[in-house]
Amino acid sequence: MYSKNANSGKTRGAAADPADAGEAVQGGLDRYDVAILEALQQDARLSNAELAARIGLSPTPCWRRVKWLEEQGYIKGYRAEIDRHRIGLGVLAFVRVDAERNNAVATRELEDAIRALPEVISCHYISGSGTFELQVMATDLDAYSRWAMDTLFKLPNVKDLHTSFSLGEVKASRALPLGHLKPKVR
Repeated sequence: MYSKNANSGKTRGAAADPADAGEAVQGGLDRYDVAILEALQQDARLSNAELAARIGLSPTPCWRRVKWLEEQGYIKGYRAEIDRHRIGLGVLAFVRVDAERNNAVATRELEDAIRALPEVISCHYISGSGTFELQVMATDLDAYSRWAMDTLFKLPNVKDLHTSFSLGEVKASRALPLGHLKPKVR
């Protein structure tokens, strides 16, 4: 393992204190790391040479930094962004699931069942009324209705469902905000 010299983009021995870099921000990331994350969120298909030129490093230190970000779990993977409408997924539903029982065993069973459903593209525990908030994709309203009745209502521990449908996307970005990771200007 190595730590990065924030001023040069180069690496140095692991014994060095990351705080000595001077530009490290939250999570031990410096301005080059944040720039790499920003650039890859915009275009994950950049070649290493293009990425290095964009952030102001030479290719070898840039490649090392990308590998480090992957190994440390900052970069979890690379995916294609597919237009759901072009592949026939015209309905996006927001589904609040109320659980029958809120105990550890029943909740885990419901979580495992939800994870196995490809139509569910995200699932979150929520505060307030309900247990989970799901985002579900379907081809049309009839397909969603059949899926909810045949699949969702039959999951273990489901008491009730409350569904709202997207009438149009205003913003559908998967890019995370990174401004809080940048060094503060004094």
